[in-house]
Amino acid sequence: MLSRRSSRPVRALTAAGLAVAVLGGCEVTYGSDTGGPVDTAPAGTAAPADDAAGGAVEAARPDSALAALGGIDVRGRAPRTGYDRDLFGAGWVDTDRNGCDTRNDVLARDLTGEQFEPGTRDCVVVSGTLADPYSGTTIEFRRGQDTSDDVQIDHVVALSDAWQKGAQGWDDATRTAFANDPLNLLAVDGPLNQQKGDGDAATWLPPNRAHRCAYVARQVAVKLDYGLWMTAAERDAVAGVLAACPDEPLPDGEAAIAQDAQPPATPAAPAPDAPMAYPDCAAVRAAGAAPISRGEPGWDPAFDGDGDGVGCES
Repeated sequence: MLSRRSSRPVRALTAAGLAVAVLGGCEVTYGSDTGGPVDTAPAGTAAPADDAAGGAVEAARPDSALAALGGIDVRGRAPRTGYDRDLFGAGWVDTDRNGCDTRNDVLARDLTGEQFEPGTRDCVVVSGTLADPYSGTTIEFRRGQDTSDDVQIDHVVALSDAWQKGAQGWDDATRTAFANDPLNLLAVDGPLNQQKGDGDAATWLPPNRAHRCAYVARQVAVKLDYGLWMTAAERDAVAGVLAACPDEPLPDGEAAIAQDAQPPATPAAPAPDAPMAYPDCAAVRAAGAAPISRGEPGWDPAFDGDGDGVGCES
C-alpha cells in the first residue's frame, strides 16, 4: 500500500538496468500524441546535445537531480506504433495485494483529511483535500460520477512516452511495475492531467512554476531507475528547469512518499515591477511569459481561444 499505512516497496535493478518490483497498480487515461517537438535522430542513436545544458550538468553537485540527469541516455524518439495502455497492466489493479486498488492508495497518500467509505477497510477514499502540485491550488475531492475525475492519478513519466523511449523492449512484468511505481504517480488536478496528455518536459510543464523543479527531478529519477532515455529537446528542457534550482535532490524511496504528502511550495511572489495582469497577448509576449497557462500569474481566460488551458500560443 502506498499510504502512510505501509512502507514503500523496494525496487531491484535487473542486469538490463530495468527496475522490477511488486507495487500498487494505477490506471490513468492519457490523450493522444501531443504533437510536440520530435528529434530527427533515429531511435536508439545518440541525438545532438545542447552544450549549455551539458555544461550545467557537469557543474552540478553530485547528489543533485541535475547531476543525475547526466546518467540518462539521449536518443531519438522511437515510433508510437503498437502502444496500448493495457500493455502496462489492465485497469485498476492491486499488485501489492493490500486489498485496495492503487488509485485509492495514491489518493490516501496524497490527500489530507481523507475519509473512507464504511465497510471498505479504509480503502475507498470518498473525500479529502488535495494541495495540487500542478496548479498550486487546493481541490476538495468528492467521490462521485460527476466529481471523481476532478482529481486524477498522473504518471509523471507518461506511459506512451516511456513506450517511445525504451519500454517497447520490456517484458510485461516490468511494464506493469513501471505503471504502478509510486515514485511515478501523483494525485493532481484532472483537467491539467488531461492537458499534459503524454507530453514530456519539452512539451509540457506544470503551470505552477514552484513545482517544476520537483516535477522534472522526479522524471529524472524514474527514467534512471528504468533505463529510459530522453530526447535532446527533453533533456535540454529538464536541464533548463533544474539550472534554476541546481541543488534540487533526486527523489527516491520513502523520501519521495513523504514529499508527495506535503502541500506544494507557495509560488514565489512576482517581482515588484512584474504586472499582475496582462491587457492582451501582445503584453504577455513582451514580458516573455508566452505561452501562458491556467493558474499562472497574469492568466486571463480571454487568452485561451481554443479552451485547452494554454493561452497566447502563437
